[in-house]
Amino acid sequence: MTDATSSTRSRLSSWAYALRTTNPPPGPVAELDAVTRWIVVSRAAVLPMTLVAGLVAALLAVGRPGLDWRWLALAILGITLAHLANNLMNDLYDTRAGSDTEQYPRALYAPHPILAGLVTRRALLTAVVLVNLADLVILVVLGLARGWPIVAFAVAGFVLSVAYTAPPLRLKKHGLGEPDVLVVWGPLMVCGTYYAGVGTVDWPILLASLPYGLLCVAVLMGKHTDKIPFDQPLGIHTVPVLLGPVRARAVTLGLMVAFYPLVGLAVLVGAMPWPALLVLLGLPRLVKVWPHLRRPPPDAPPKNFPVWPLWYAAIAWLHTRQAGALLVVGLALGLLTRP
Repeated sequence: MTDATSSTRSRLSSWAYALRTTNPPPGPVAELDAVTRWIVVSRAAVLPMTLVAGLVAALLAVGRPGLDWRWLALAILGITLAHLANNLMNDLYDTRAGSDTEQYPRALYAPHPILAGLVTRRALLTAVVLVNLADLVILVVLGLARGWPIVAFAVAGFVLSVAYTAPPLRLKKHGLGEPDVLVVWGPLMVCGTYYAGVGTVDWPILLASLPYGLLCVAVLMGKHTDKIPFDQPLGIHTVPVLLGPVRARAVTLGLMVAFYPLVGLAVLVGAMPWPALLVLLGLPRLVKVWPHLRRPPPDAPPKNFPVWPLWYAAIAWLHTRQAGALLVVGLALGLLTRP
């Protein structure tokens, strides 16, 4: 094996590890290659949440009158960049506000971009500006192609994303971050992407956007439940802080359970094709993670657990990843059953 081949394999392994765990491989941060560094900084490991929302919209749009694949693909790229920008902005704003510290979970479950020295504050700000500029270009193109409604979708998404952590609203601090995520990952992303592709949107698409939105909120509920001991003293009143850990875990389970009957309802009224019921294959995973959400977290992380002190977030993410993938496959199979 040549040195060049060994180096390429090492880098590919590093990228795969970062995409799987949100963390860089073990070793000095200063030795990370640029791609691994920015995978970690941008939290690219969680971008599939947005990609699935885009694919749900795309698969619902296939075969509809007025579909233009150019605008559909551009919209999926746009929402993915918007998620990336949101990740960067959250770290920038939370560091500036003083809520992100070396003792806060954000710097514990993965290296914090600024606090760990992955990038400078200026580099992070530059990345925020560049990604938002790229999204603005996409918005202008889609706005010219599809008109003002697509601008309304994009602006609403941007405002809610910024307001999640940024002053003066700081929705996360006032128990509104979880509803924010439901609106963004459900109706705004799915309906907005569908509209970009087709040029219209109706209530069945709105209904079809809700099940996956619930799964995304479940991941956030799990994460905020993990962070109760850290958020409560800081006056950050997320929904789990307001509910307390026991009820927060119950609500998280309720969101995960509600995904299945809501998909069933969408199939019943024709908002989704019947093969979407393939999501029922995700129930064994739900059964498997159920006991973990019914009891307190362990005192110490299991062996090779990469995102401690996050526990419930990781559990919810495992279910969301599988259920979301099954939904996409079911919708894809649904295309084969159309008359």
